[in-house]
Amino acid sequence: MEHVHDYLIIGGGMAADAAAKAIREVDGAANVGIVGDDPAPPYQRPPLSKAMWKGDKSLADIDLATAGSGTTLHPGRRIASLDRVAHVARDDRSDSYRYRRLLLATGATPRLLPVDGGERLIHYRTLADYEALRRYARPGAYIAVIGGGFIGCELAASLCSIGCKVSLLFPGETIGAGRYPDGLAHYLDDYYRSRGVDVRSGVRVIGGSRTDGGVELSLSDGEVLRVEAAVAGLGVTPNTALAEQAGLTVDNGIVVDAQLRSSDADIWAAGDVANFHSVALDRRMRVEHEDAAIGMGRHAGRAMAGVAEDYVVQPFFYSDLFDLGYEAVGLLDTRLQVVEDWREPYREGVVYYLDGGRVRGVLLWNTWDQVGAARELIAEPGPFDAASLRGRLPRSA
Repeated sequence: MEHVHDYLIIGGGMAADAAAKAIREVDGAANVGIVGDDPAPPYQRPPLSKAMWKGDKSLADIDLATAGSGTTLHPGRRIASLDRVAHVARDDRSDSYRYRRLLLATGATPRLLPVDGGERLIHYRTLADYEALRRYARPGAYIAVIGGGFIGCELAASLCSIGCKVSLLFPGETIGAGRYPDGLAHYLDDYYRSRGVDVRSGVRVIGGSRTDGGVELSLSDGEVLRVEAAVAGLGVTPNTALAEQAGLTVDNGIVVDAQLRSSDADIWAAGDVANFHSVALDRRMRVEHEDAAIGMGRHAGRAMAGVAEDYVVQPFFYSDLFDLGYEAVGLLDTRLQVVEDWREPYREGVVYYLDGGRVRGVLLWNTWDQVGAARELIAEPGPFDAASLRGRLPRSA
């Protein structure tokens, strides 16, 4: 079967949804199609590790209602090849999709453990992964969370809060090593332990197998851990295979210009898979967070529909860790000069990350409504130092 769309979006996530809605806002008569391998229609991803476990959101709440914008959805379909000359994509069921302009919002794939854990080992990313973990995450169940990054820390807190016994395993020295200053990172380790999480730093999973009723994990410290389920958040790899097959420029993602256009004039890229130049940070980067997916998707959609603007938004992300939370802008990298400004040590404050007198990142720890001010600060040329930054934020309205 052949499908024909003015605008075709490959990938069924938040970037795809934002792009489709932006296209329809600019070009109300546009024929927009989304084809993605997820069987579910586009949905919010962050609640899968946070609000869904707290009971704050349901499956219906996270549905982005993409079809309501007039977009045609082709879920559960994997695009296997892309012919840029003919402007045709083909899926794994031999259907073809003819387009005038194309957006690649193919996202990323979780890194995998070297373990045959069966269905009780879940590499966490999708709604299906959430539903799989829900089957085993009951009060009293013993769950191993592997990875001390955003997903791992959020899941450990969420699972512990519903009564699971949780071991959090990661190879770094502390939670958030390299991202948070040492004092805050050690505080987080102790904080998680005080909430009942078995925090095991400096540990890797080097093997394992499925067992009757669970998973057996072999750890680098020589211990064998037997759990009812294991969930891994080990980072992701951008899904660039289709772009590579089509001959697009790829380097840690699909390389895009200031308007998120790829090396093909009729193809854009957005979200986790896009490698763009950050004007404020003066470097190329990929950003794997909700704000970037939505913002880049919307920007690409408008560009595809003829609104030519440069993408200059600074990276923003956030997280909830039990009753702690933060918002952050830019780069959180402790290899930079770190300036800490605490109202209450490790409970409320601001951390600045400087390079050559310029602010490159701002961590707003339990400090709210300051993202705009942080973005303005990063855009300023400076020079800044510790003295000029302490007390700079939070800024009163």
